Amino acid sequence: MIRTRVGYAGGTTSNPGYYTLGDHSETVQIDFDPTIITYEELLEIFWNAHNPTAQPRSRQYMSIIFYHNEDQKSVALASKQRQETKLGQEILTEVIPFSEFYLAEDYHQKYYLQQKPDLFDEFTAMYPETVQLIHSTAAARVNGYLGGYGSYESLQKQINALGLSPTGNEKLLQISRRLLTDNN
Repeated sequence: MIRTRVGYAGGTTSNPGYYTLGDHSETVQIDFDPTIITYEELLEIFWNAHNPTAQPRSRQYMSIIFYHNEDQKSVALASKQRQETKLGQEILTEVIPFSEFYLAEDYHQKYYLQQKPDLFDEFTAMYPETVQLIHSTAAARVNGYLGGYGSYESLQKQINALGLSPTGNEKLLQISRRLLTDNN
């Protein structure tokens, strides 16, 4: 991943917020390098990360794929069809065109990282402006590892490129060793 940001999309309300969501859904925006991870691989992660057959409680929590072009649309629809066949159930995930993404409030960003104050403090020292932290590739990767995504081996390979202190590196490795070993 190059970066991730959480926010709101899919609705018609201008400048939504958590308490003024209107008809938008909570979503994550992902910037990725297709030479490293393909759109199809991202979709596979998406399908495995939730139950796409569950009826959403509300529009706020709908399962939606926002496509940016016709190629993404056809790949997403084919992927959805494969999932339906695999599960033997109707997939309730919508596949709709991307229109606009609104960044969620700061306290929603990098959620797992915010739960680890020592590591979060290191990132806020590196990125004194919140917008820099939100757009940081390193913060997105650390947030993902802290959420249990990725592999311990990949973390070990890139730990020194994340910008943390030696103490921060050790803390991240210690926390992730348990999370990533249990999930893989």
